[in-house]
Amino acid sequence: MSPRLLFADPASAADALTFAGRAARFTVEGLRLQATGGVLAMTAAPLAPRGLGDSTPTVLAMRTLAADPELVCDVVVEASTLAAATDDPRALALPDTAVSAAWAGIAPPRGGWEPRPGIEASTLAAKAQGGIARVSESVPTDAGEDVVRAVRAAVWGAPDDDLGGLPLGVAFAALSMGFISGAETARVYASGPWSRVSLQRGHIVVRGPMVSGLTPVRRTGPASA
Repeated sequence: MSPRLLFADPASAADALTFAGRAARFTVEGLRLQATGGVLAMTAAPLAPRGLGDSTPTVLAMRTLAADPELVCDVVVEASTLAAATDDPRALALPDTAVSAAWAGIAPPRGGWEPRPGIEASTLAAKAQGGIARVSESVPTDAGEDVVRAVRAAVWGAPDDDLGGLPLGVAFAALSMGFISGAETARVYASGPWSRVSLQRGHIVVRGPMVSGLTPVRRTGPASA
């Protein structure tokens, strides 16, 4: 793994550090860094299921930045371990070791995206704030981690009509990762089970919610007469 990420300019490096800082606060484990052709894509997961039966949707936050054309990488690190390099304002220092994250093995499609009706940024912000209040009100005092995760899955995984049927977690991801800024109509696209909400500051990509439960039992053997 390269000891550092080299960006096209100091502003891009500072932007990447800001994204990493938000990822460290609002996402589950890992920050994926993919660079090629002078572009660095940073991906984090504000929401992702953990284990069978977890109905939390997979919601990814993505931001692309201008990088050194010679930078090539695909690695997952802890977001809190990225740091500004001391000798170059265009660079960020990487940790010595990478980590693994289950969500990082789930890749959105590269093509086949079809446009859908857009969503106002103000709607995303309002929905996120409402969801945050609902989670806070629904979590009992001294609740264990399993209870908290169940409440979050129920709130953020619920489809919302004002979001075109997308899970409410899309709004949470857009707000928590700092993608909402002023008046803007987010562009929405769909490809198979995936949807993408694109704002000027970044993209939210969602798959799910996951289907849980058993499939119907099919009879085997010779059919009865």
